[in-house]
Amino acid sequence: MSGISIAVAAGVIGVIGIAIGMMLLTASDKFYVEVDERESKVRELLPGNNCGACGYPGCDGLAAAIAAGEAPANACPVCSADAVTAISDIMGVEAEISEKKVAFIKCAGTCEKAGEKYLYHGITDCISAAVAPGGGSKACTYGCLGLGSCASVCTENAIRIVDGIAVVDESLCIGCGSCAKVCPKHVIDMVPVSAQVRVQCNSHDKGKDVKSVCQTGCIGCGICMKFCPEQAITVTDALASIDYAKCTNCGTCQAKCPLKIIK
Repeated sequence: MSGISIAVAAGVIGVIGIAIGMMLLTASDKFYVEVDERESKVRELLPGNNCGACGYPGCDGLAAAIAAGEAPANACPVCSADAVTAISDIMGVEAEISEKKVAFIKCAGTCEKAGEKYLYHGITDCISAAVAPGGGSKACTYGCLGLGSCASVCTENAIRIVDGIAVVDESLCIGCGSCAKVCPKHVIDMVPVSAQVRVQCNSHDKGKDVKSVCQTGCIGCGICMKFCPEQAITVTDALASIDYAKCTNCGTCQAKCPLKIIK
């Protein structure tokens, strides 16, 4: 190929390159979308876990929603109080700081205490086991299956399976709620970290039926409700529940519970 041919080819490519560059420049100007400065500032304050607990597609999605006024400044359940305050200042609203919540396993049915209906040899996953006959091998149909679906979605390694049930390390839990969402038995609640008195049972069976499948469990006797000085406990559908807004952690219910299922 002669030098003239090479020069012509290079010139053509150069002209095409310049034309494409001009087209891209024009397109970028025409389709430019202005980004709210507050969005980037809010994004810097979000933790970056991208857990989805806020209901938005990651921290970027939440930052955009907060900046647009579609989500409150405290929409991230993982944010620290300082971060929420800073986000509120950016948005020019009053900070509404809610107490951190942690995952709580409403089951005390360990291998020693809870019965089994049969030996399960399927996929090691609670979601798969829950669709097996009887809702899984555990005799209590409300209890933790202990196969670790919750642990598998925990980004902080705050959950492990101990003696057949899930156990939460509250010092690692960030309160995202992913474990609660994935549990097929709905045995995980998100509770205020200050709530030190909790009912460790999920069964709605009557007393006799509870005791036939598990050595420990709420029998719905109502003694805790009777002696609670703050009227913070109610028994509904054979299961005691605590109103943490009223509970003072006095421990009276724990002392009176005949099966010591209030921890």
